[in-house]
Amino acid sequence: MLTSSSRRRVVITGYGMVTPLGKNTEDTFEKASQGKSGIDYLSRFDTSGLPCRIGGEVNDQWLEKEEDEKSLRLLAFSSRGLRLMAKATREAAGQAGLDHVVKRERIGCVLGFHGDNPSVEDLVLLHRYYDGKGWDSRGLLSLEGYSHLNFLRRKPDVGGAILSRLFRCAGPALSIASACAAGSQAIGESFRIIRDGRADVMIAGGCDSQLNFVGFVGFVLIKALAEKYSTPQKASRPFDRKRSGFVMSEGAGAVILEDLEHARSRGIPILGEVLGYGVSADAYRITDTHPKGLGAVLAMRGAIEDASLSSADIDYINAHGTSTAQNDPTETTAIKEVFGERAREIPVSSNKSMLGHTIGAAGAIEAILTLVGMNRSIILPTINYEFPDPKCDLDYVPNEARRKKHGRALSNSFGFGGQNACLCIGRYDDRDDGPSLCLDSHAP
Repeated sequence: MLTSSSRRRVVITGYGMVTPLGKNTEDTFEKASQGKSGIDYLSRFDTSGLPCRIGGEVNDQWLEKEEDEKSLRLLAFSSRGLRLMAKATREAAGQAGLDHVVKRERIGCVLGFHGDNPSVEDLVLLHRYYDGKGWDSRGLLSLEGYSHLNFLRRKPDVGGAILSRLFRCAGPALSIASACAAGSQAIGESFRIIRDGRADVMIAGGCDSQLNFVGFVGFVLIKALAEKYSTPQKASRPFDRKRSGFVMSEGAGAVILEDLEHARSRGIPILGEVLGYGVSADAYRITDTHPKGLGAVLAMRGAIEDASLSSADIDYINAHGTSTAQNDPTETTAIKEVFGERAREIPVSSNKSMLGHTIGAAGAIEAILTLVGMNRSIILPTINYEFPDPKCDLDYVPNEARRKKHGRALSNSFGFGGQNACLCIGRYDDRDDGPSLCLDSHAP
């Protein structure tokens, strides 16, 4: 077993994203620091008669047109979510100079991804060949207008394979389908792979785009989405007493993780460091988290211990903060359990108040925003915080970003059914004794 002193340090050398709020990391962070919302009425399908008609859509103009033949061919197999991921990864890979890494077998990829939903049109087409007793197999096999590529678009494992091919990664390739924890787990598992010496560089992150009728209506039916709101921009209100459910969004986030010595040998700028990773399961219910947040407590404590830190060393918490009756008080309880009396002193905020919930992409996007904020001494706000909830009584950085130097943070992702992941992230210091200094050119 590797001891804490012999473990490889894992740093971040690139990041990228595309969200309802912005076409890249800089655009998203800048708007989020101004407390803007990316939520609006949905435009891609008819929401008439549904109790929730809003979401966070990515502007189609932000998706680049593929020009090289390889990308055109591979992304023909891809869902919209994977196309978003390709864009986010290009930003991250360009920043990290990934093309210049010679040993491609030492580059891996872990992707939080759930595949694609079938369209209503595809379902209608298929059911023409079903009479209630069985399928007309001969007619089905000769279907015109139904592409065999749909099979590949719906397979979660295809995501990691395509991303690896696009960016010439011949190392470990994994796809993780764990709901809202997927993006954070992808980063955490990549962190472990590098730390254990099985790769030198990893592409890690998550993507999701379930904003179609089939994907959306499932969340409507289980009453998970916000149904009471004065405007779309006011609907996502984590920790606020008048919250009524989460707002579904799409997006992608990617980071390039790298062994510290490998990054130093390349002379590439280092943007931050992954210090620890905690992961757990509530083992409670398929649709609910444990009411005492036991799994969340395990994940947070696990990340802190994995980083060889104590709870006193954490300066900020990027909360899962979904704006649901279940998550927000439970996460608050879990934070109090981990941090004790100090819980009330730690700033806690939710990016989902501005971005909505990007499901498999959320953990990656939020980890990046945590790092950028740390490097610029800015804590992003929880907007729409107007009516305090006695069950949620921490410092949620209400409505306006806060200027505050902070060097170590937790980023929480608690998935549907109790799949929990927590990342401990720190500013990078080129000394051997840990993170405290910042190399971001925007830092004060």
